[in-house]
Order: sequence, then structure tokens, then C-alpha cells
Amino acid sequence: MSAPKAIEPTSVLSKAEWPGKLAETVVEVFSIMVAVNVVTTPTPSSPPREMTAVVGIAGAIRANLVVQCNRNSAVRLAAQMLGIEPDAPGSLKAACDALGEVCNIVAGYFKAKIGLGDACVLSVPTVITGQHYRIPSAAYERTELYWIFEGELVGVTLELAPGLSLPDRSKKPLAACGG
Repeated sequence: MSAPKAIEPTSVLSKAEWPGKLAETVVEVFSIMVAVNVVTTPTPSSPPREMTAVVGIAGAIRANLVVQCNRNSAVRLAAQMLGIEPDAPGSLKAACDALGEVCNIVAGYFKAKIGLGDACVLSVPTVITGQHYRIPSAAYERTELYWIFEGELVGVTLELAPGLSLPDRSKKPLAACGG
């Protein structure tokens, strides 16, 4: 039997490696949490914006992890995760919770995979529903990736605040949460 694979690298990965790690993270989270394989797709001309989950990342970096999809995708996501029927009473509430949870897990797993697991904390997920809203993130650097989930588009965006100064984990261990 082989030893378990470490989630977090021993040093902080370069920013150039982050999009690949984010894509890897999304595929793994959907596979484990939703029990489906998602397929990457090129950036669409009009990304889905009917339901949006946002998790803030603070500490060594300042960022937002954003997951966006249409209502149908979110309801199907909840149905798949929770074993409920898509038209069950309360399925929209379950969709909001499921979308927020997927966003939270992607954010937490991503920060660990890039070497910043203990150097950052996450906010509580916020889920926004509707069609006429905008999330301002003025000068943030954006990495947008898209997947097909059960025939529908799901977008995942990492919004990174300017002024990034990554810690060098190879020289000094970072403090653990609350430490």
C-alpha cells in the first residue's frame, strides 16, 4: 500500500501554476462531492449569472473564489449532492446551500494545493440569486475557468487583489490558524 498523497506542497507554488491547480481542484471537488465528471470548455461570450456563490480568502493573499451557474444547474447540483429530486419542495434553498458549499470546498482545497492552506482563512459563503446584479471587484486580477456540468455551464473565477507578496514557505513555517 502506498503512502497517502500530501495535499499541500512544501513551498508556495508560483502564480503561473495557480490556474492549473484551480482547474484540478474543481474537477476533484465535483468528482468527490457531486459524484460527476465535469468537462472544461472555452470561455463563453455570456457566462451564467443567475446564481453566484462567493467565498473570500484573506491572509497571505486577498482573493475571492466565485462559482456561477444558472438556476437549473444549481438545483441539479443540489439534487446530485443531497439525493433529492430537482423539483422537490425546498430544492431552490438546497441549491443555494449546495452551491455555497461547493464554492467553500473549492476555495479551501485550492488554497491548500497552492501552499497557502494555513496562511489564509475563508469567509462564510455568500450566495446571490437573480439576473440583474454585478459583483464589483475593481482592480482584481481574474482567472476565469468554465466547465460543463450535466449539459450546463458552470463558471469558476479566482479574483486576486493586487499587491501580492507570497510567503516563502521553504525558509520559515507559516503559523497555523489561530496560532
